[in-house]
Amino acid sequence: MFFLRLLALVVLLGVTWSGAASADPSATDWQRLRMCESTDRYETDTGNGYYGAYQFDLPTWRSVGGVGLPHQASKAEQDFRALYLYRMRGWQPWECAGKLGLRDDRDAGTKRRPSYAESAYIGNQLAFPPWPGKVFDYGDCDPALRTWQLRMNTFGYSFQGSGCYFAETKEAVLALQRANGIKDSGLLGPKTWDAAWTGKRPG
Repeated sequence: MFFLRLLALVVLLGVTWSGAASADPSATDWQRLRMCESTDRYETDTGNGYYGAYQFDLPTWRSVGGVGLPHQASKAEQDFRALYLYRMRGWQPWECAGKLGLRDDRDAGTKRRPSYAESAYIGNQLAFPPWPGKVFDYGDCDPALRTWQLRMNTFGYSFQGSGCYFAETKEAVLALQRANGIKDSGLLGPKTWDAAWTGKRPG
């Protein structure tokens, strides 16, 4: 009886944990949204009551804890408030999201407050190291692998940055590939490399 209760608890915890996994929009989706809303200008104020890269109006900005004027806030602050708004209401507040065909995922409307670490990926879609030109497989060791491993820590992993491809790295590679529609070969090639910076968080 004790064993059955313990097993049920483990299953329940597993379901709870998987349900809490993030599936925030990719950095590419955010960049497309900014281009449509403001031509990707964080400092824009066109005088129409909408401000910054995400064209917040003041009531909406304040509804997610923003202070001052949105276009005067840092890029990191605007990114954070945009992700917070997305988690509150999905893409609904942005007219451009409809024009671009962006679709809500399972984090939309959860009202789960993000951390600044979680929103850091949003504005960095162009600021990541290029693929080193080598496809990595199990057993490989390379300094470039360390860069990729440490980047994956923003998705909740705990890599120490060994630079070697073993079981933990393979698990992360496969999870990232599945989350982003990449063939789950376990090979760390250019698409899987880029997805660590521009893709969706593994579920």
